[in-house]
Amino acid sequence: MAYKISEDCTACGSCIDECPVEAISPGDIYVIDPNICSDCGTCADVCPVGAISQE
Repeated sequence: MAYKISEDCTACGSCIDECPVEAISPGDIYVIDPNICSDCGTCADVCPVGAISQE
């Protein structure tokens, strides 16, 4: 299962630099492409507001 980013995202950029497969796209709220996400959880580990969880 891929991870997803909730509306709580503050677009701080912490997760985008940590993603080993470059599945995260920037925006007002960052988005994870479920077709690319390798389900490693690194993004969720570094999110300072806890906006990333498994789908």
